[in-house]
Amino acid sequence: MIRLALTAIYVAIFLVGTIPLMIVCAVMRKFNPSGADKLANATVMWGFRSVSHVCGIKLEVRGLEKVPEDGALLYVGNHRSLFDIVVGYPLCKCPTGVIAKKSTRKIPLLNIWMILLRCLFLDRNNTKKGLQVILKAIEMVKTGTSILIFPEGTRNKDIDSDKLLPMHNGSFKIATKGNVLIQPMAIVGTDHIMKKHLMKGSFVIVQFCDPVDPKSLDRETLKNIGGYVGGIIEKAYAEIKADWSPTGH
Repeated sequence: MIRLALTAIYVAIFLVGTIPLMIVCAVMRKFNPSGADKLANATVMWGFRSVSHVCGIKLEVRGLEKVPEDGALLYVGNHRSLFDIVVGYPLCKCPTGVIAKKSTRKIPLLNIWMILLRCLFLDRNNTKKGLQVILKAIEMVKTGTSILIFPEGTRNKDIDSDKLLPMHNGSFKIATKGNVLIQPMAIVGTDHIMKKHLMKGSFVIVQFCDPVDPKSLDRETLKNIGGYVGGIIEKAYAEIKADWSPTGH
């Protein structure tokens, strides 16, 4: 309970304390967009790394050398916890936006940082607006902004299962229509950070898999590209989970 309280206090201090930087980023965006992106990314990445420390997260990153250095990417991860973005986003290169659920736009101050990070808000109950978000993301990757997405659509709450929920094929149009590589990432351990409103921390592993070039896939695979990429992540997840423990020992 103490760790949870400290985390809540830290997040509140961070959001209020960075209001001046929000204003600077908003002004910079008018005459120096790339500089604004770098400042926004650096601030939020520092915030995420700091809150990870407060939460008791011990992070190990594998396969970072597999991530292409040039060009925008569609980062695709499995979704087990709200902390997936906390550990995953700081590993993405600048600039990177996130496709997040619509409700996060209602969180004061956090929503401003998300807008400054070029995040997109998805309404899962509105197909038309959902398509508009995907089209916007396609335009973003075409102009050099990477996108981080969790295409399972909702969190898999079965912590004992190594299986992923089905990944929505529509999300992958960002890569196929935007002509960018897909960067799969398996995230293990975030679902153990907080249980029953108690924050205990956890050992978390992020495994970057080999990038996927949609242009190299045959027509049948492209029809179920969500299943194909999901299979890659699911295999990596299961292999890591086989000898993983919350304490890292």
